[in-house]
Amino acid sequence: MKLVKPKKFLGQHFLKDLKIAEAIADTVDACPDLPVLEVGPGMGVMTQFLIRKPRPIKVVEIDFESVAYLRHTYPDLEDNIIEDDFLKMHLERTFEGRPFVLTGNYPYNISSQIFFKMLDYKELIPCCTGMIQKEVAERLAAGPGSKTYGILSILIQAWYDVEYLFTVHEHVFNPPPKVKSAVIRMTRNGVTDLGCDEALFRRVVKTTFNQRRKTLRNSIRPVLAEADNRLAAAGGTVRDHTAFLAQDIFGKRPEQLSVADFITLTNAVARETANPA
Repeated sequence: MKLVKPKKFLGQHFLKDLKIAEAIADTVDACPDLPVLEVGPGMGVMTQFLIRKPRPIKVVEIDFESVAYLRHTYPDLEDNIIEDDFLKMHLERTFEGRPFVLTGNYPYNISSQIFFKMLDYKELIPCCTGMIQKEVAERLAAGPGSKTYGILSILIQAWYDVEYLFTVHEHVFNPPPKVKSAVIRMTRNGVTDLGCDEALFRRVVKTTFNQRRKTLRNSIRPVLAEADNRLAAAGGTVRDHTAFLAQDIFGKRPEQLSVADFITLTNAVARETANPA
């Protein structure tokens, strides 16, 4: 059967180096005994190593040519090939509600969306590994004070420990991407509850980092204004936030705050915007 031609609109860059493919597949061994879901297997360069492991393996692929190739090349995988868009899947149905490891050579153009979806299913995904654009991997693993530290860093690190495992160069792909890649592993930490309103936490993180050059005193104002508008619409009394914003933390920029700092900030905002009645 003829090889699959990489499709630019799907962000496909097929890995050619079998040693690297095997090394990526082996990253799931840190989370033994769980089934594995591989996203975007393409022509199965990683799949061939995953299916040797003594655990259930399923793959999800949106490209019909790749699906046909996988069915022809790996007939034993037939019942475990999911022809679907990962971003639209109901992951609780994948292994009948059982937790699983997520892995893959993720398409660059949707890698962040994949990880946001992982967060939505964090109780089902205790471990996620795979290859992504090096810049995104650095962002995931970055700590406070780094230029690459941002929204994805905080939202992921609130629930997962992130390991930057190794860098992969362009020449091992077809076609070669214009950037380097990296292999990462994310393992659920011990957090079961952030200790704050999770929706507000996301709102605070995203709003402040969308204006990351400003101090929190300025970047947090849209969150306060939104709460004030809701309060006013309900007939409540809107507070003057001058004293609240005078606190030292609001003189900082968002990249200076740790995950714990953002949780503290979220709780402070929740108290400040609560209906006094």
